[in-house]
Amino acid sequence: MDDSTRRLQQRRNQPSFSSSSSTGPTRFRSQNFSTNPTKTTQSSNFVPRSNSTTATTPNNTRNPGHIRNRKSETYAGINQQQEEQEAREDVGSIIGTCPFMCPDGERAQRERLRDLAVFERLHGDPRKTSPSLAVKKFCRTISVKHVQASDVRPLAVLEDTLNYLLNLLDSSEHPFEVVHDFIFDRTRSIRQDLSMQHIVNDRAICMYAKMVKFHVISHQRLRNCTSSSISSLQYLNMEQLTKALASLYVLYEANRNNNFVYENEANRNNNFVYENEAQFRSFYVLLHLDSKNQQMEESLSYWFRNVPSPVMKSKEMHFARQVLRFYRMGNYKRFLCTVSTESSYLQYCIIEPHVNEVRALAISYINNCCYKLHPYPLEQLSKLLMMKELDVESLCHACGLEITSDDGENKSLPTKQTTFSIPKGSLQSYELVGLQQ
Repeated sequence: MDDSTRRLQQRRNQPSFSSSSSTGPTRFRSQNFSTNPTKTTQSSNFVPRSNSTTATTPNNTRNPGHIRNRKSETYAGINQQQEEQEAREDVGSIIGTCPFMCPDGERAQRERLRDLAVFERLHGDPRKTSPSLAVKKFCRTISVKHVQASDVRPLAVLEDTLNYLLNLLDSSEHPFEVVHDFIFDRTRSIRQDLSMQHIVNDRAICMYAKMVKFHVISHQRLRNCTSSSISSLQYLNMEQLTKALASLYVLYEANRNNNFVYENEANRNNNFVYENEAQFRSFYVLLHLDSKNQQMEESLSYWFRNVPSPVMKSKEMHFARQVLRFYRMGNYKRFLCTVSTESSYLQYCIIEPHVNEVRALAISYINNCCYKLHPYPLEQLSKLLMMKELDVESLCHACGLEITSDDGENKSLPTKQTTFSIPKGSLQSYELVGLQQ
């Protein structure tokens, strides 16, 4: 009996190939899905919550003693696809519950760290703020596991926050670059909250349009600032302007393809456009004024093919395409006349930096082509360039040209001067006489 019992125990202790084949894939899958628990499937527009994790299978995490099994790999692939599908479904499912412009936790932390902007300080104290002053900051690297509904603001709060920020735009207590820097950061946070909640309705379109307007106005006003960091501020503002415009165009198309935006079935086609959509589409064309490389031209040509037909036929788009054509042709007279009579305020904010470039080009034409013995009258030149006479004189000096005057003090520009040069850097802003907005 002892020998038989001993043999039975030995057989039980021997490894079973059937059990190893069944546990091997299971062990492999458990390693597979726990290798990198913080890696998530992220959309370019949304930040998923912490419970949306997906599988990764780096080669260096496989069990070295595991024998490849085609069926087990198939099962692992199916499970991975199911996990990724669940992650995609979870993306954008967050519904914010924060009732304030800034979550309580962030507000308390920033008070401890004295990380309060001048607009957020209660009675000027850098250690104190209030729910009516503090605004949630933009976080570049949001960790998915830390995103909570209480940290995200719902749509109504986001709308109130945006209106509060834009009311600061005309503040005269601080330099514009300080005001811009504050609104710039906080509007990025608003866009981040909109994306996390997958808000794509008409109210989101209205909010994006307001944020685009802010960046367009800043594009013009930053040129008049004298801070040493203005160059970087201008670059960052232009970067966010293009991103906000791209998001706005995506919202246009997303809502155009959804039933809830249409009042009736007749609107369910490309003929449906939003209010002011044509003007916001024209901004993209006007931003290409100084683009001369072939790649950008091809990109713009392709972009035109995806613009709705009513927008392409609109006066705003017709104006933008004309201005772009005149600018690239060097037709300064038609460029200036078209801009002065047809541009809106926001369109002119984008065009203004290029107006003086065209004027300098016109002066170079006149200097090189006119008869040397007949100086060009400054009064006539001011009408041609749609400038005040004193501004014309200032621009000529900036281009390295001299101005002469006769006994009657009539000023003129002697031509064929060899000292002409295009001014480096940004030119002084000169008024466009006859501008109608």
